Amino acid sequence: MALQTWNIDTTHTGIHFSVRHMVVAKVRGSFQQFSGTLNLDESNPTASSVAVDIQTSSINTGVAQRDNHLRSADFFDAEKFPTMRFVSTKVEKAGGHGLRVTGNLTIRDITREVVLETEQLGVAKDPWGNLKAAFEAKTSIDRREFGLTWNQALEAGGVLVGERIDITLEVQAAPAQANGQAA
Repeated sequence: MALQTWNIDTTHTGIHFSVRHMVVAKVRGSFQQFSGTLNLDESNPTASSVAVDIQTSSINTGVAQRDNHLRSADFFDAEKFPTMRFVSTKVEKAGGHGLRVTGNLTIRDITREVVLETEQLGVAKDPWGNLKAAFEAKTSIDRREFGLTWNQALEAGGVLVGERIDITLEVQAAPAQANGQAA
């Protein structure tokens, strides 16, 4: 099968993260605005690629004051750097339905290589006859490597915000010639 372009279906996709807070708890959040394209070759997944743009101002942790701080120059500096970007550089098979997707992640003006451990969940038609492909991917990054260094020491020891960010992507995509946004 030849390379086919798929658009990420933003109504059925989630970009989620979690980070340690005050050493003992976790804060979870997501990004609400993003777009992306997958170039898939079902017969040769290693020929596939992905590119995703995420609007930094769309961060949502459920707490407006925290979200505004995350949008500020202390973290994403969303006014100056409105978009994060991931562009794959290599796709490898990783057993079963697994794929290892290596690529460049740019946050602020810093680009680092990251690896997404990805599972291809399958391709199916929705009740309206539209073809959909689904994937789940996970990775962890050290936020300091992307210039996200703000923190505050705690009186009892440790820091307010953890350094490791765990990221989970739940992706649904539709062939580019289809709308991919409905249902």
